[in-house]
Amino acid sequence: MEQSDTSPGTLRAVSRWQIVGLSINDVIGSGIYLLPAAAAALLGPASLWAVLLAGFAVSLLVLCYAQAASYFDGPGGGYLYAREAFGPFVGFEVGWMLLLTRIATAAALANGLAEAVTHFWPAADTGWARVSIVAGSLGLLVAINIIGVRAAANAGVLLAIGKLVPLVLFVAIGAFHVDASLAAPAGAPLSVRSLGEAALLLLFAYAGFENLPAAAGEYRNPRRDVPFALLTMIATVTLVYVSVQWVALGTLPALAGSSTPLAEAASRFSGEGLALLMTVGASISILGTSSNTVLMAPRYLLALAQDGYGPRWLGAIHPRFRTPVTAIVLIGVISLALALSGSFVQLALLSVVSRLCTYLGTAGSVLVLRHRHGDRDGALRLPGGPLIPLAAIALSIGLLASAQVANLIAAAIALVIGAVIYRLRR
Repeated sequence: MEQSDTSPGTLRAVSRWQIVGLSINDVIGSGIYLLPAAAAALLGPASLWAVLLAGFAVSLLVLCYAQAASYFDGPGGGYLYAREAFGPFVGFEVGWMLLLTRIATAAALANGLAEAVTHFWPAADTGWARVSIVAGSLGLLVAINIIGVRAAANAGVLLAIGKLVPLVLFVAIGAFHVDASLAAPAGAPLSVRSLGEAALLLLFAYAGFENLPAAAGEYRNPRRDVPFALLTMIATVTLVYVSVQWVALGTLPALAGSSTPLAEAASRFSGEGLALLMTVGASISILGTSSNTVLMAPRYLLALAQDGYGPRWLGAIHPRFRTPVTAIVLIGVISLALALSGSFVQLALLSVVSRLCTYLGTAGSVLVLRHRHGDRDGALRLPGGPLIPLAAIALSIGLLASAQVANLIAAAIALVIGAVIYRLRR
């Protein structure tokens, strides 16, 4: 497939294993450092099995994205799949929700980074110190992405390694100190409300995989490599999450009430050295996920602009760097404004229901696309025909039913705004 002057990247610069690193980097973020305590507070020792079950459930969604990705070489991800399956309006609404999710996520993670370094710098989440961390982290990531997707991919791989090493050490050392009685199921009944809250929590600890296909036009062999990366990622992430949850449950009796669960658990069984490493790991983890967010979000904006939504200059490609510089800078500026005006929790909630809307769009698209493109050479064929996409749709609807009314209203308003923007297409 020949590259045009309006296409980002050069020579499809990103290799298969760089794509795997990007996918792991996008999913393992701040959630793994907060997940053990929050899940234990809702489910107790049963949280261990809930983490494993959530990994299998999210695999349904991952498989839908992997199958859809095997049909296309171009950028856009869920926007592209929904547009091809259901037409331009549905495609635009999915792309619009994807873009809003990425902007809110970038802003939330910038705030999360300021909170994470308070272990070393107590004043980091207030005043000019917070502004410096938020603006500095976003500015650095914007600059890396302007230079080129290869630089961003290399940074993503290094950050993925940086966030995995502390977690591997935490599990490897902590496994010898686990008290099996602490991690054993207590047998106490669980409320429907706690199960619903835990389901949303666990889903979004695994979220982020949907962004990988957005930059498919800059991968060497996207129809082959994106499905491979997605499947490798979900297996790796599930193993890491379950292992971390098991060690945390078995080494920290007061896990449910901890604000820094992995650092506290590490200090109990290995001293302050490992606790310090876990705190550094949390900062690297947040920065790594932010890096992927700043990489992927402009690609959604680029795809929408090149299809006629918004000013034409949003789709411009830099002649030297071959990156969508205008889109990258605009996303960075909006994310900075949101980050400075809200808290981590408020901004994270903005992405909850919008993600589920995009999951529904892609799972539904697979049901249509498998009939149109399923016979292509190299296309992924899922076992059971339509069963996996139908199960993914049911999962998404069930999770939507667990969301707070305020989040559902916010998503509905966003969709209405998107419909207005759609009518203004060039």
